[in-house]
Amino acid sequence: MTNISFLRIGALFGALAVGIGAFGAHGLKPHLSDYQITIFEKGVQYQFFHVLALLAVGILLRQTPENQWLRRAGWFFVAGIIGFSGSLYLLACRDLLAFPVGWAGPVTPLGGLCFLVGWGILAVKSSK
Repeated sequence: MTNISFLRIGALFGALAVGIGAFGAHGLKPHLSDYQITIFEKGVQYQFFHVLALLAVGILLRQTPENQWLRRAGWFFVAGIIGFSGSLYLLACRDLLAFPVGWAGPVTPLGGLCFLVGWGILAVKSSK
């Protein structure tokens, strides 16, 4: 995958964060407790933060397209968005869903770990 892929993936996840955030604020708010809304909003917040990280990876890859570590960091950010933010969305909406989502609880810290690994790679290997 090339750097443009992470720019596109970042843009897609950014658009999704706007849509998901608006859906939570306007469509879900009447159906969720304050605690559930807080969980949902935390998912949106972390998704936005890591959209910026994905865009940074895409831009950095323009300067050093051979840097495989940057690509790895980008994929860890993608996995973190899906695992961390995605599991928070499911857990916040668990009372509204027709299927069990208890399995998503252990996924949340794994997604957070992916974020940490992505940032660690970016800190150590971004200039190589």
